[in-house]
Amino acid sequence: MDRQLLHTPEGVRDIYAEECARKLAVQKKIQNVFRLYGYQDIETPVFEFFDIFKKERGSAGTREMYKFFDRENNTLVLRPDITPSIARCVAKYFREETGPLRLCYLGSAFLNTVSYRGRLHETTQTGVELIGDNTSDGDGEMIALVIDALKAAGLQEFQVELGQVDFFRGLVEEAGMDGETQEQLRELIENKNFFGVEELLSRQSMSEEQKQVFLKLPELFGNIEQIRLASTLTSNQRALRAIDRLERVQEILDIYGLGDYVSYDLGMLSKYSYYTGIIFKAYTYGTGEYLVTGGRYDKLLIQFGKDAPAVGFAIVVDQLMLALSRQKIETDVFMVDTIILYEPSARETAILLAGHFRQGNTPVQLIRKPDGKSVTDYVSYARRHGMASVLYLSGSGDEVSEYMVVNGEVVTGNLEKLLIETEGWK
Repeated sequence: MDRQLLHTPEGVRDIYAEECARKLAVQKKIQNVFRLYGYQDIETPVFEFFDIFKKERGSAGTREMYKFFDRENNTLVLRPDITPSIARCVAKYFREETGPLRLCYLGSAFLNTVSYRGRLHETTQTGVELIGDNTSDGDGEMIALVIDALKAAGLQEFQVELGQVDFFRGLVEEAGMDGETQEQLRELIENKNFFGVEELLSRQSMSEEQKQVFLKLPELFGNIEQIRLASTLTSNQRALRAIDRLERVQEILDIYGLGDYVSYDLGMLSKYSYYTGIIFKAYTYGTGEYLVTGGRYDKLLIQFGKDAPAVGFAIVVDQLMLALSRQKIETDVFMVDTIILYEPSARETAILLAGHFRQGNTPVQLIRKPDGKSVTDYVSYARRHGMASVLYLSGSGDEVSEYMVVNGEVVTGNLEKLLIETEGWK
């Protein structure tokens, strides 16, 4: 046997048993919150045409995508980001819709991030997109939804950090920077590289006042009061409107009663070029990556033929599960706990008993005992798989013995109470 085939490629992993059950349970809790906010499910293909995610649409770089070809020699990619897929889908099926669309999704995204050892190349993402709403109320609903979803998943300590890309874009537009310089400056500010920002600005021809605003950008973070101070640093109207938008979002979140979960950072500048206004990330301790990324993208859908504003976010479920584990936050899951082991002569009784348990929403495994295997073998099997009880039906099924695993030890139970509780199941 080629043992290499038993392993997975770099960047992907298997999950199973209780870990898988916990992940599914957390996803279900989050999606229930989405539906309580009125969002409806949408599912798009795992792979699409390369042009859906090309650089002009602000998704991953071409080297970070998994690419392949179909029979017509079209270039296809595994989706690196689900938002452009949904934008394409909405433009196709809801082109004439003028009212707001609330959509939620769950799926995998793929990034070939070879420079980051240990980072997953396939991640599970769940999120929402609000299409056709350009108001600060829509922005506020997104942040409230992020907070409620993370709380429903079990997190207790986390923060949502808000930025506004128009503040930065208003300043670089006024300074007359070319695209390449803008991108270099964005990376330096995003990384809080004060000396790098200062060195780059020293080579630019702009007023001293403009330079001072850029130098201050990495420091403009904290609560809303500190962000209001940024309005005293510039007279640029686009930048001032960006701050005003953040103030209105804060007022809305205070009405929701969620304002304390939010902080601000005008130096937070996403690499995704499709963002046009508010952007946000959520983080907690126990993981080095953000749990949530999102923002407003009012100019993305027009690239697919529908001119509509939009705002949305994605929760990276794998990072969320890592944070829950490291913070020792338990997720209750309903695992199978009982085996009904029967001899062939007790088949009918065993099937009827299993059906009775299942109708009562109690999961059981039904196993026919083969010749050459002992009850002890199946008690050991139950112990290995975290199950606590083996019901052994011998003879015609009238003889029932229970073997329980208690603190790693096997004990024989009294089935009188069980048989009374299940009276009438035959």
